[in-house]
Amino acid sequence: MAEKANTLDPEHWIERYSDYLYSYAFARLRKEEVAQDLVQDTFFSALKAKDTFLQNASEKTWLVSILKRKIIDYYRKKSTQNELSILDKPIEGEDGTMEHFFENTTAAGGHWASSSIPNRWGKTFETSVESDEFFDILKRCLTKLPEKTAAAFVLKNMEGMETEEICKELNISPSNYWVMMHRAKLLLRECLENNWFNK
Repeated sequence: MAEKANTLDPEHWIERYSDYLYSYAFARLRKEEVAQDLVQDTFFSALKAKDTFLQNASEKTWLVSILKRKIIDYYRKKSTQNELSILDKPIEGEDGTMEHFFENTTAAGGHWASSSIPNRWGKTFETSVESDEFFDILKRCLTKLPEKTAAAFVLKNMEGMETEEICKELNISPSNYWVMMHRAKLLLRECLENNWFNK
């Protein structure tokens, strides 16, 4: 008889889900050892909490939800450690403000200033190989972001968290959050242009 989708089968978790969970974690953390550790922690936490499983979701969905929490906790912990803040590290050619990049740098986000509008990349994926190569480069570009900035970017764009929740988790102000997001976009844009679109 086939296993029900909402029952737990811990003996087969590693076989069934370890690769998926590792890929999920690595895409968000960009560090192999950390991704591996969090997947192991996820299985361990799930074993300890298996009696609280409510059976209103598949075990895969439940395991992913545990891993998501661990990723958020990892970024929150990293955000409290001393590091060179992205706010203190100017981008080349920047005068310490964001004004020359954007028409408006308020929390609403603003629009690109006419002098800083991104180039039209004009490149599309013609094959799945090109698509895979692009996302490999994007992952490498993400590794160049400072830890706290990467955390804000990942939690917003990969986990879909709301700004208020991200600020609370990372213990940052909304204004710091918006500066981080602007900086992340600028750095990723530059990295992608140099390594993909202009190659």
